[in-house]
Amino acid sequence: MILLTVCGAVVCGALAGCTPVPSTDPRPPGAAARPSGPPSLVPPPSAPPPPDNGLAPPPAATAVTPTGFAEAFAVNCAGRPGADRVVALLKAKGILVGSTTVTVRVGPLCAGTWQYTVLAVPDREPLQVVTRGTPNALQLVAAGTDVCSVPVRTEAPPGIVSVAHCG
Repeated sequence: MILLTVCGAVVCGALAGCTPVPSTDPRPPGAAARPSGPPSLVPPPSAPPPPDNGLAPPPAATAVTPTGFAEAFAVNCAGRPGADRVVALLKAKGILVGSTTVTVRVGPLCAGTWQYTVLAVPDREPLQVVTRGTPNALQLVAAGTDVCSVPVRTEAPPGIVSVAHCG
């Protein structure tokens, strides 16, 4: 009887090894197999390219500040503030004397709540000016031939740092 029990267990074990196992392969039947080999040599599956509808992809989102100017790029301030506000601020700070005539060479350009302006002053090198704040409450951050001060390099938005050549 023991011999019959042992033989039955051996036969059952042998037959259990022959039972088909359900496949975990996600490919449909008949699909080509992926090449085998070390994982570093097996190419990753690729997603199909998006359909070409003739349209360019949408631009990346850019943060816009309450002033309406994005920080990533410096753009024309459209008169908010105007160059007259920048010149008035420089005169109030004593950087320009009251009778000095200046010509705007660049700007004002805005990025976030910051502005960058370049003025031509007679008998001087171009005067670069970096300001911040609302058009009616400008604050002078830096003025001179090199405006890349610590506050400009560390606090100004990327658009201002770029046009002032501080980066």
